[in-house]
Amino acid sequence: MNEKTDILLLGATGYTGGLITRYLSVHPQRAHFSLALGARSADKLKKFAQELGLSGSVKFVQVDVTKEDEVEAAVKSTRVVINTVGPYWLWGTPVVRSCVRNGVHYVDLTGETTFIRRIITEFDYFATKTGSIIVPACGFDSIPSDITAYLANKTLKSLGPTPTGEYLAAGESTSAVMTVGGVSGGTVASMMVALEAVPKNETKESMLPYSISPFIGLKTQPFRFLYNLVIPGSKTLTGGHWVMAASNKAIVERSFGLLEIQNLTAKNKDSQIARYGPQFSYHEFMVTSGAVSAIVLTATLLIGFGLLLVKPIRHVAKAFLPKSGDGPTDEDMQKGFLKMTNITTSTSSPSLKVETVIKGKGDPGYLLTAIMISESALCFLLPPVSESSKIQPGKIGNIHSLPPLAQKGGVLTPVTAFGDVLIQRLEESGRFEFSSSVVNDAIHKKDA
Repeated sequence: MNEKTDILLLGATGYTGGLITRYLSVHPQRAHFSLALGARSADKLKKFAQELGLSGSVKFVQVDVTKEDEVEAAVKSTRVVINTVGPYWLWGTPVVRSCVRNGVHYVDLTGETTFIRRIITEFDYFATKTGSIIVPACGFDSIPSDITAYLANKTLKSLGPTPTGEYLAAGESTSAVMTVGGVSGGTVASMMVALEAVPKNETKESMLPYSISPFIGLKTQPFRFLYNLVIPGSKTLTGGHWVMAASNKAIVERSFGLLEIQNLTAKNKDSQIARYGPQFSYHEFMVTSGAVSAIVLTATLLIGFGLLLVKPIRHVAKAFLPKSGDGPTDEDMQKGFLKMTNITTSTSSPSLKVETVIKGKGDPGYLLTAIMISESALCFLLPPVSESSKIQPGKIGNIHSLPPLAQKGGVLTPVTAFGDVLIQRLEESGRFEFSSSVVNDAIHKKDA
């Protein structure tokens, strides 16, 4: 019987798969994990590995995700699956099913809430029985958004309990996004599948507030044409609709819901600190230069999406939009950046405001995404790079260091599965910076 590999990357010869392969192949901890590259074409796999000089250091797995027997054999041969083969509504479910059945852990890059809702319904309970940890949305969709809310809550809780013994709870939480980067062909493909293949009732239900959360929040932020985010002591940020807002919001709401349920069942100090609070609500927007440009952005996106609903127009648009496998040059990716600024207000009186900022150096949808999903996968296996001395020869596995929900398995979110371990890994990559502090109360000001 062949020994299992630690990581299997599905879609290795695709554009994003190639970026992930390159990142993992030179990772500081590369000597501590084995890597298998999976794709439909064996010849293409070998040629790809030869171009990168990896032929002797990786395993090749020929697998067509449309063939159940090939998926099953591939999944059984590994401990962690990184799945980059989308659109996930079409191709993702069999891979998740096999991972859950075999107790294998899984991460992907989906921003498809309909797909996530489907795998929660079908596999969440089963995964808790096999110990499989399934974590969708481990790229630009939706790690930065998930982390901003998580860090804001940590900052509030770090102030300690109130005189009544309760911890400060989060209320309204809004993220303002500034980004430079290319548009992913995979994102476009997923959007087209959502318009053409996903049943309308599935789409409608996935767009409801808390559609993938096990706990329904008391509040939600309405859609707006114009957003203004007041940053105490700094310039107010203005913006309009952000195309990724809906999918990111759904992930943050699931994190909120999972932590609320955990607190109801565990009823201990740690679960009280982890929960955001029942008054929590989240939204995000794209920063623009002013109110007029924000309104124009929102109107343009709404009109554009409306036109895509018309089949002939959609057919023409496909010729001009990025396709799966397309991507920017290495030079262009280095010029990209991400800055997400979040203001979360506590529900206490007087209320406190927490400013949380995430900065990323590189194209968020490609370069940073490859780092985020790679480090997510490594969270299952190894401690952060700075703690590599803790690795015992011949032993691999880091589940014991992950949050309590990860110990149980199931369909989780990045922060409920990986928590501080992922943040530390991203910081140590040299591409990310994180900060979070109270910004309107000098007495209580404290970093998370």
